[in-house]
Amino acid sequence: MFLLAGAGALAAHAVPPSDQLVLGVIGSGGRGTLVMSTFQKDPAVKVGAICDVYEPNLERALSVASKAGSQARAYRNYKELLADKSIQAVLIASPEHWHYQMVMDALAAGKDVYVEKPLCHSPEQGAALVEAEKKSKNIVQVGMQRRSYDLYQEGRRVVASGELGSVRMVRSWWLNNYLTPAPAKLDGKLDWDQWQGPAPKREFDPNRFRNWRYYSDYAGGILADQGAHVFDGIHMLMNASYPLAVTAAAGKPHKAGVDMPESVVATAEYPEDFIGVFSINYAAMRYLTRNDQLNQLDGDRARMDIGREEFRVFRQGAEDQPALQKKSEKGFGYATDLHVRNFLECVRTRQTPTAPMKLAFQAALVVQMANLSLKHGRRMRWNAASNRVEF
Repeated sequence: MFLLAGAGALAAHAVPPSDQLVLGVIGSGGRGTLVMSTFQKDPAVKVGAICDVYEPNLERALSVASKAGSQARAYRNYKELLADKSIQAVLIASPEHWHYQMVMDALAAGKDVYVEKPLCHSPEQGAALVEAEKKSKNIVQVGMQRRSYDLYQEGRRVVASGELGSVRMVRSWWLNNYLTPAPAKLDGKLDWDQWQGPAPKREFDPNRFRNWRYYSDYAGGILADQGAHVFDGIHMLMNASYPLAVTAAAGKPHKAGVDMPESVVATAEYPEDFIGVFSINYAAMRYLTRNDQLNQLDGDRARMDIGREEFRVFRQGAEDQPALQKKSEKGFGYATDLHVRNFLECVRTRQTPTAPMKLAFQAALVVQMANLSLKHGRRMRWNAASNRVEF
């Protein structure tokens, strides 16, 4: 079994080949390459293969892996990578519309899986993935890194302690701006047909490739992209289960060419007797990253504000001075390090990771129901007995 670096400095000695974990990377864009590099901080991890259908991404990731000591094989079809018997685990960082099929195929191939969020593109896909996880012996970690983040884990303990009293509402927001026009061009060869995969077939469009998160063919818009993180954080802090119902309102899209809005409010109702309200506006002014998002848990005894880097608790009658305060020593970026470390530890021990598919689907489901609410103009309900969205 492979060794893991400790919580402190990485081991300085070489790891015997028999103790290594050989990782395959499927999707080596900016996020995929960053997370791959996080894996490579552990001396027990060797990147054995990288797959991408866009040549510049593939070449860059191969170079990054090589500089960290891994001579990875190049693949241009992910099924060929999954057929590679030397690969023990895969990092899937493809566009959202590919997650479901790639995870299913990885499980069928017997690989442990670390997949980026959102877990899936539809409620039906999520329900099927959760069932597949139940039947599988593979380890699956979804990239909801707040689950492993020390700041959020301490925040959850504060809520559970009763410090806030009864919390009936959580208010969250995320502000940014992506409306500045930017030319979309390719710097090399792209296999467009393979990139589209299960999505509706479209004529080649570099904007769709570069901005896929904002097209309904490939993703749930900025609401799903960031809202999956936010609602997962709410679920973690509040120890919440699946939503009862979700309602959403939005403005029209203002980013040229896309079909998903950038300004949305989603309200989720929970059986734990609270509502979660998330407002996202990517037509706002730009903030420093540490200030661009916040969650406020409104208890009847105190309120907790928790963002990327710190949380503060304000008690009733003394809301100008925090009674409790914690700041992350290493910052929000370290959450990914902790999340990857948790996955690797679970690969070794075969324990359940902090963000298995069931929890990741809860968050994906909320934003998918919000998008369905926008589409149908109605409050959407989740039928837990049938695993279906209804209205």
